[in-house]
Amino acid sequence: MPGSSRMPISLRESFDSIKKSRPSDPFALVNLDLLRNVVFFFFVVRVLRRTYWKLKGRGLIGTAVELYTDIRRVLYGYFLRAPGVRTQVRKQVNDALTKMSGKIVPTGGARYLSLPKEPWTDDAVRSELETLANMDHTRWEDGFVSGAVYHGEDELLKLQTEAYGKFTVANPIHPDVFPGVRKMEAEVVAMVLSMFNGPPTAAGVSTSGGTESILMACLSARNKAYVERGVTEPEMILPETAHTAFRKAGEYFKIKVHLVACPAPSHQVDVRRVARLINTNTVLLVGSAPNFPHGIIDDISALSKLALRRRIPLHVDCCLGSFLVPFLEKAGFETELFDFRLKGVTSISCDTHKYGFAPKGNSTVLYRTQELRTYQYFVSPDWSGGVYASPGIAGSRPGALIAGCWASMMRVGEPGYIDSCVQIVGCAKKIAEHIASAPPLSAELQIIGRPLVSVVAFTALNLNIYDIADGMSSKGWHLNALQNPPAIHVAVTMPITRVWERLVADLEAVVEAEREKERVLAVEGKKTRGQAMGDSAALYGVAGSLPNKKIVVDLANGFLDLLYKA
Repeated sequence: MPGSSRMPISLRESFDSIKKSRPSDPFALVNLDLLRNVVFFFFVVRVLRRTYWKLKGRGLIGTAVELYTDIRRVLYGYFLRAPGVRTQVRKQVNDALTKMSGKIVPTGGARYLSLPKEPWTDDAVRSELETLANMDHTRWEDGFVSGAVYHGEDELLKLQTEAYGKFTVANPIHPDVFPGVRKMEAEVVAMVLSMFNGPPTAAGVSTSGGTESILMACLSARNKAYVERGVTEPEMILPETAHTAFRKAGEYFKIKVHLVACPAPSHQVDVRRVARLINTNTVLLVGSAPNFPHGIIDDISALSKLALRRRIPLHVDCCLGSFLVPFLEKAGFETELFDFRLKGVTSISCDTHKYGFAPKGNSTVLYRTQELRTYQYFVSPDWSGGVYASPGIAGSRPGALIAGCWASMMRVGEPGYIDSCVQIVGCAKKIAEHIASAPPLSAELQIIGRPLVSVVAFTALNLNIYDIADGMSSKGWHLNALQNPPAIHVAVTMPITRVWERLVADLEAVVEAEREKERVLAVEGKKTRGQAMGDSAALYGVAGSLPNKKIVVDLANGFLDLLYKA
């Protein structure tokens, strides 16, 4: 009807539906409001609790600095994505990768990108293997490589090859088919547990390397916290010098990582800062014996007391120290407590393929109790293929490597490992003493901390340490460049013990050459004091100073891609 106040049918239906959807019971409305208030209350409590933990762990100034760093990193990331900047950065990354490709991907010789149409003869395969083995490379055989190759001399290598040949097809996942491999693996773990003074309840597992050992220890701690305490947002606290495998574990297993400074002069982890960062979500504390960058053993005794007091697992990374740290005292060197004799230590990682001289692909992770080991197991009881169980990440594993490891440990024995400790640690101390006392070096280089094992790290007082690294590379040495702070380290191996005098002589020559460059630049009136010059400086010196590391990540990803460029 004209002038009627009736609303349109579509609006009336919508209004009716709203009325129908509203609860007729007033208590339902109250319950909904109460639920909203409860959810909001718990959200506020969660935010306040995290804020309290942050302030407690980092302090007001530390929290402000961390916030500033995060904001600066984010803003710099936006800057890198700006159209003009992004194009220029991409060009520089591509140029760097092209240069890198020229160094690691051979341009000459035959390339095999598909299966041969006709099978090769044995002699043809042997000939090509010989060619591949003799490709131009840094001469680790002559002792020119820091770490990387932990060689137990030629006779042991021959024995390992024999052991490998006898168990080439062996797979520990089938212990009934390969009982000998099962026996050897159990004995390897038992022997390493004995070295680290494991209690009667102790247990362990063999792994493919130090990274997997660390991953498994972190997984065990995470699962233990979830099962026993219901922790769903796990966190772990580690020294900033701890091996990067702990950061990988954090990313893989969704464990938040807190890094703690290792201040001079000791360069050990600051245990007081570790204590402040502990909260109800903390599942693991970490110490190194020694750490990879500087060869420093953290104060494991203090960490052990803290772990016991707060009832939190403590993992000690002995991957690098492996078969040296347990024998320091018997070899006549200074040592510190670091193993299961400390009641707070609940797990230890030890690489048998480092100073145990086993073939690459061998490591162990050790636990104070069998229960802790169980937390890293994977069991699938209802798979259609049958009940599946594995002790770690891998399913099938090379039994031949286990045989090579067992053969190495039985052949070298405790006297052999003590003797290698005498030679390797003794050599490291000679290098450190020479750097600290020889006039050309002592005036320019400074040892980091007080290394007790096989690694000697040093930084430069006036020169650019990365230019020194490049100078040593030009003389055929492959040393490890470090960052935060800029430094170089030498990880002594058996081959290096024979040529350490040449190493320090070449280091003296390089330092003197760099000093001369500085003097010439000073005479010419140009800015000096450690300006970046070479490749190492470009990667670590320049990229390391960027507030956002996306460029470094892009370079690293490109490098990994190059590894699979045939």
